[in-house]
Amino acid sequence: MDWNWQLAEWPNFRWEDGHNREQESAFLVGSGVLIGAFQSLAVGEANSLRAELLSDEALETSRIEGELLNRDSLQSSIRRQFGLAVDSRKVAPAEQGVSEVMVDAFRSYADDLSDAKLFKWHSLLMRGRVGLKDVGRYRRSKEPMQIVSGPLHAPKVHFEAPAASAIPKEMKGFLKWFNGSRGELPALCRAALAHVYFESIHPFEDGNGRIGRVISEIALSQAVGAPMVIALSQVISAGKKEYYSQLEKANRRLDVAEWVAYFSATVLEAQRRAQRRIEFLIEKAKLFDRLRGKLNVRQEKVLIRVFAEGPDGFNGGLSAKNYAAIAKASTATVTRDLNELLEFGALRKTGERKSTRYWLLVEGQ
Repeated sequence: MDWNWQLAEWPNFRWEDGHNREQESAFLVGSGVLIGAFQSLAVGEANSLRAELLSDEALETSRIEGELLNRDSLQSSIRRQFGLAVDSRKVAPAEQGVSEVMVDAFRSYADDLSDAKLFKWHSLLMRGRVGLKDVGRYRRSKEPMQIVSGPLHAPKVHFEAPAASAIPKEMKGFLKWFNGSRGELPALCRAALAHVYFESIHPFEDGNGRIGRVISEIALSQAVGAPMVIALSQVISAGKKEYYSQLEKANRRLDVAEWVAYFSATVLEAQRRAQRRIEFLIEKAKLFDRLRGKLNVRQEKVLIRVFAEGPDGFNGGLSAKNYAAIAKASTATVTRDLNELLEFGALRKTGERKSTRYWLLVEGQ
């Protein structure tokens, strides 16, 4: 079976025009809610929220590719780029690189895509990597670019990209299409097409998935005229098997109706998750503001750690044992600290004795 780029009609993708009008409408409504939430905040508070959301995205888009980064370092780097207060930690090249890509895409979403911009992002993403021949440029190797799995003696080829010699022409076509389709296609449809189109070309030696997801998020931002920070990579990471399955099917055909439907649903879930996350972070800010001057160092450290788990909180709730491990405190101190947090209205308690668990006393938990 041919790959999509080998078909005579490439790259003329086909889909059911108008089939997902409800999804497109839902995206625009949800975008308005997110934009309004940020506009209701002071500049510093809004940027602090953006830093947390972008840190989550940077962490998860890397995790999808099997790269595990340090969230605190990511957040420190992104906060610094937004001019927010940070600690003096040294950020590793990998964390610094992906952080700069996320912030650059956020700030320059309205600009046209270009070879130069993609090369810049690739150079940043590959910081600290060794063994790559083509960094900050399209791949040049004459060896086939394949995505494979299985044993070496019997590999399964999930996808083979166009030859390196074809990349300049293919990318010229992609960039012309992307920059020219702004305002011509519905938001979700254009973001979905941009992703599968770019991934089908697979222009770089590595980093194609991360850059492809950034391009989709830029397409969404351009559609609403504001930088959108949604949990796209988080949702994809949670359903990674389905993501790769859908991509593999789309890589073999030009009828991408199924892919567009899948990707649209993914974006809407990412949008809902971002909205929930924003509401949760606003509650976090309110809680710490209300408790300013009341918390000791241990209590503040534990609350920050619990909030870092997100709206779903600790799996099964926070236990006294968890508290002791985080705060490095004795049993008596843990009991006293937890009772104070209950009195402060920071936590609520469920269960008794060994089954006692503590939960943040905020909306959504």
